[in-house]
Amino acid sequence: MGLGMDIIIFVSAILFGIFLYWRESNGNGVYRFFNKMLNSKELQMSADNPKGFIYKQPFIPRLLFVVITLLVLGLVLQFLTPIEIFSNYFALSGFATFATGTLLGTYLANFVIKTTEVVEEKSDSLGDFVEDAVEKGKHLIEDLKHKDNKAVEEAKKEISKEPEPKAEQKSARDRLKDKGLM
Repeated sequence: MGLGMDIIIFVSAILFGIFLYWRESNGNGVYRFFNKMLNSKELQMSADNPKGFIYKQPFIPRLLFVVITLLVLGLVLQFLTPIEIFSNYFALSGFATFATGTLLGTYLANFVIKTTEVVEEKSDSLGDFVEDAVEKGKHLIEDLKHKDNKAVEEAKKEISKEPEPKAEQKSARDRLKDKGLM
């Protein structure tokens, strides 16, 4: 099993992780069932809690769930089929790659779902924000046009002014002669 097969396993594991996360974000019935079976009434999760095995879990519980689930599947494959996962280096490498890809896929799905939620929440305010920005831009352009016209008119006035005749002054040479320096 070469690098190509590892890449195929890794990509398919990412897709599997995305599927698991998406499926659990839509409903957590299996998690709720195990929660009722294993916990007393006081410790059971509330009815509106969306938490699942992977969904809204921190890293360690998510990692444990993925690895334990894949170990159970690996054991089933090992003993009920002719596929030997735990006695072959390449199969064990593929197993580790699949576990890593699945975990990465859950985080990728988490990122996509959260981004989608944020965009949906902000879409209304985003439209208002863009409209305000366009209006402010129009006002700014109009202000610049008027300021430019005023500046151009003032410059034209200054240029068109004829220099005022100054009283005739002596040249520098004459002034030096008057002082007796020349």
